[in-house]
Amino acid sequence: MTLIGKRKNYKVLFLISMILLLLIIFFASTLGATKIPFMETIKVILNKIPWINKYISLQGIKKSHMIIILNIRLPRIILSALVGTALAGAGVVFQGIFKNPMADPYVLGVSSGAALGATLAMILNFTGILLGLGALNIMAFGGAIAVTLIVYNISRVGNRTPVVTLLLAGLALNFFISALISLLMTLNRNEVEKIVFWTMGSVSAASWKHVIAILPFVIIGSFIIYVLSRDLNIVLMGEETAKNLEIEVEKVKKIALIVGSIVAASAVSVSGIVGFVGLIVPHMIRLIVGPNHKVLIPFTLVAGGMFVVIADTLSRILIPPIEIPLGVITSLFGAPYFIYLLCKNKTDIFKG
Repeated sequence: MTLIGKRKNYKVLFLISMILLLLIIFFASTLGATKIPFMETIKVILNKIPWINKYISLQGIKKSHMIIILNIRLPRIILSALVGTALAGAGVVFQGIFKNPMADPYVLGVSSGAALGATLAMILNFTGILLGLGALNIMAFGGAIAVTLIVYNISRVGNRTPVVTLLLAGLALNFFISALISLLMTLNRNEVEKIVFWTMGSVSAASWKHVIAILPFVIIGSFIIYVLSRDLNIVLMGEETAKNLEIEVEKVKKIALIVGSIVAASAVSVSGIVGFVGLIVPHMIRLIVGPNHKVLIPFTLVAGGMFVVIADTLSRILIPPIEIPLGVITSLFGAPYFIYLLCKNKTDIFKG
């Protein structure tokens, strides 16, 4: 049973969830080393929105507060929301296409590939900017995509891609790359601290350039993932049923793998490894709205953004002035909840 059983409630709940996400973004913007009143934050943000700004007065608001909100906090919060949306969206599409509740964006080597790319960029001291992203971000993105393609080609049998083989290939390559990164760290001890910090995940270096760079990937990818919702629903019934309904299962798999991997890679390239988002968020939302992907996907995208914004805010304010890596916060929340889900839903977590 799901917590919501009537279709007419979905639109209302989705609207509420969108408003809640906006409120979380506004509230998170007020928190930090410098305390900024909630109403000041709202005025500063609304002043940047066309057609609304002419009704908003910034009189009495310190310029330093405006700089903190618009140039430091807001880009970081928006980026964390995009990262959460991307990872949760990739997670829900992978779980659907694999029919496996253990699937998440990192199963296919997205995280290990990104980590390898970032490690090489640090060791080789690559610099430069392209499309708003630094060399490290670009190397991480390229590494994530490259390893995903390798996993896919290893597991492909003719025109088919067996799910079990794909998962095992991803797992094996993850272990291999982890060992390779450890070797590189051993040979380049001066870079160990930077590499370790990157693999813990963080959006502390966020800027509007990072937001603009990954925004197209997240928006277009999320739209394609939603378009796949009907096919994912049918695939869950079984491949034979899907074929009888004239669904090209292998084609759907390829599209889902490509889109999910690119969306996840774009997120990991700017945030490092932020675990459990793509694994936990789809589970939480599935328990609320059920397994219908037409409803599950939109709610998962919004919830992913909420989860990472809250986690990143906690990483900033829990132990000031020390900042806890974002990946540590998501794992501290995600791992216990995942154990709870496993204990509660051992037989069939896909049942609504």
